[in-house]
Amino acid sequence: MASVESIFIGCNRELYTSDYSERFKRVAFGAGITISIWNPLANDYKGVISTLKSHTKEVLCVKWVPLTSFLLSTSEDCTMKLWKVDDNGTDYELVGTTNHHKHSVTSLALAGSSLFLSGDASGLLCFWHISDKGDLELLHEFTVKDGFYPLSLALQQLSDGDFLALIGGTNTNIYVYSFTYDRSPAKIANFAQSAVLAGHEDWVKSIVVKMHEGDFFVASGAQDRYIRLWKLSLNEKIDVSDEDTTKLTLLSNKQYKFTIGQTRCAIHFDAIIMGHDDWISHLNWHPTKLELLSASSDTSVMIWKPDPISGIWVGKTRLGELSMKGASTATGSSGGFWSSLWIFENDKQYILTNGRTGSWRLWSSSNGDDWDQQLAITGAIKSVTDLEWSENGEYLLATSLDQTTRLYAKWVSNSDGSPHTPTSWHEFARPQIHGYDMVCISCLSNNRFISGGEEKILRSFDEPKGVAKLLEKFCSMRQTHIDEMPESASLPVLGLSNKAENESAVTHENINNDEEEEDQSEKNISYEVVSALDQPPLEDHLQRHTLWPEIEKLYGHGYEITAVDSSPDKQLVASSCRSNTPAHAVVRVFDTRTWQQLPQVLEGHDLTITRLKFSPNNQFLLVVSRDRRFSLWKRTGSDLQQFELLKLQEKAHSRIIWDCCWAPSELSDSTFFTVSRDKHIKAWSYDEIKKDTIQLASLKLDEQVTAVDSFKAAIDGKAVIALGTESGSIKVFSFNNNNEFVLINELDYKIVPGDRVNRISISRNLQDKKLLMGVGSSDTSTRIYILSV
Repeated sequence: MASVESIFIGCNRELYTSDYSERFKRVAFGAGITISIWNPLANDYKGVISTLKSHTKEVLCVKWVPLTSFLLSTSEDCTMKLWKVDDNGTDYELVGTTNHHKHSVTSLALAGSSLFLSGDASGLLCFWHISDKGDLELLHEFTVKDGFYPLSLALQQLSDGDFLALIGGTNTNIYVYSFTYDRSPAKIANFAQSAVLAGHEDWVKSIVVKMHEGDFFVASGAQDRYIRLWKLSLNEKIDVSDEDTTKLTLLSNKQYKFTIGQTRCAIHFDAIIMGHDDWISHLNWHPTKLELLSASSDTSVMIWKPDPISGIWVGKTRLGELSMKGASTATGSSGGFWSSLWIFENDKQYILTNGRTGSWRLWSSSNGDDWDQQLAITGAIKSVTDLEWSENGEYLLATSLDQTTRLYAKWVSNSDGSPHTPTSWHEFARPQIHGYDMVCISCLSNNRFISGGEEKILRSFDEPKGVAKLLEKFCSMRQTHIDEMPESASLPVLGLSNKAENESAVTHENINNDEEEEDQSEKNISYEVVSALDQPPLEDHLQRHTLWPEIEKLYGHGYEITAVDSSPDKQLVASSCRSNTPAHAVVRVFDTRTWQQLPQVLEGHDLTITRLKFSPNNQFLLVVSRDRRFSLWKRTGSDLQQFELLKLQEKAHSRIIWDCCWAPSELSDSTFFTVSRDKHIKAWSYDEIKKDTIQLASLKLDEQVTAVDSFKAAIDGKAVIALGTESGSIKVFSFNNNNEFVLINELDYKIVPGDRVNRISISRNLQDKKLLMGVGSSDTSTRIYILSV
């Protein structure tokens, strides 16, 4: 049996990629090529419940269909998909797909339970009807004008059968279309452009409509940093004073008047809202009050309301961060907010918004005035390239192409020392926020790791005191030598190296007292913030206060790093880099005591080395490559710092070898496994007598195998091996003394990643014959499973 312990996955940086269902109490959001389901109001903090897999490219829009059990999604793969959920909100079934659009479907708007409008990157807009069975029927298609691409859509029913469509996009206007819609049989008639609303000075990113006291209020947000309010009146509520030709009008606010069927309409500009410092990303109306929520690229969300006396719209609440000009992830800023949700449940309000790092921020309030930030979910927003458990097997480190290294651990105790129930997994630190995509990682101890990115340098990091105490407080991880650790780390502006705060705290005699006090307060802020936490860190803390100080850089490679591993005695680090020539397809080995490269360079391969692994008994180094060969090296010499080539296996596989691992030492000191694009996993052993490698077994799967790992100890005299494939499927095998692969478990399709498995790492901890397995995937997720063996 296998079950999901936790899923960490970031939200796509799109404007309409999330939506909340009041019926199912679930947030659905686009996460890479999958749709993630999350209950933000649950008290168990379990995070993402499941991921829906079918799209082949990034998910752009997600909407719950009102009053139904349907969920609608669009993607860069040019498809729209309709999902049906069961009454419990747990089981999702794909019931409909349309390929009508030929470009990315970038915008979506719904009206009621059966009508929706979609817009794609070519400018095509389509009206669709959803049947009770989930069939999608095209009703009408059109384009606004040549060169116009829709970014924001809104549909509003004015009266029985009469509708408006408001379209904003890549110019400064809002286009208003009127039409009538019959549900049975489904058809659209009397479709016409009724008005063009001018006023914005840049692209329009969000349009929302609300009915209040008989009138409709339209709010539009644009890249000009302004929110404009428009008032739509019907029939007798229309102001007809502008029709009096005898009346002198010096200043007039133009009304756009039109008719839909028997309904007369007039829309005019009502107010402008200024206060954001950057693009307006998303708008939401309050369901009952005349209040507006706005999210912006200036890293803030604000609630606006009209002053009861003057009618001027003023900011009631501001949440988020103070915007910094030129800020970026590297300098500690989240880079702005994208989509936003305003949820009303259990007499409380909740505001959710996702930022540039993929993490969610969640605020709650009981009275609408005082807001408290709550724990939300975090995760990578690009492919997870490598992961490894700590030496004690209690926390997981993961690297990603989103230029971060993240630390995940289980929350088991409260700040007062009492047990925390139920337990849940969280991101407790972000040790590295880099300027290069991260590729590989290896743990040197429980408080030190080394990582490589798409640069020529390896970097080693030590755990700071603040993070050590955080893990001790909430995860019951007992740390040694805490007092010797630096308090915290910081990333200098325009720098790539995390500096220990203790280093920057050196003061000189010529520094005056004011400067010294300022320096000391700056030095201690991260440590003090982390030490004061009474729950796992929020995204604001992770970005700024949980970095690990960099202690060393390792040079030598000529191209970007591809793989790294450390020996079991933690005295050596082996690494490789990208290569198309034998000159660079080498392994360079470093001594961790001096951080110097050993004179010997391990040669033999022709192309990029994809993976290298030291054997558990500390004697061998296995290297696999894109050249379809593996090389086996033995550590020699009195200090075990020389290497002897035992075997360079030609044609070990017929395609690229992606990964390798060693069998437990109890089973054999020299047995190892390789997996390849040729769909095979092969077991090998080195025969000391014959001085040669022997193929013990070979097993062919249905697709290419991209990742493999084995548990560090034998269980019932067998090796336990987990395999990951190109499609995301995961299978667990045993390998016995008869040299046979026996399938133990194939993880259910619903819980496995939606894309290629890049790395598998099994924790060395075994409790009640249950293993913890970490999986990193190209679908941007990091997943932790419990395996029963």
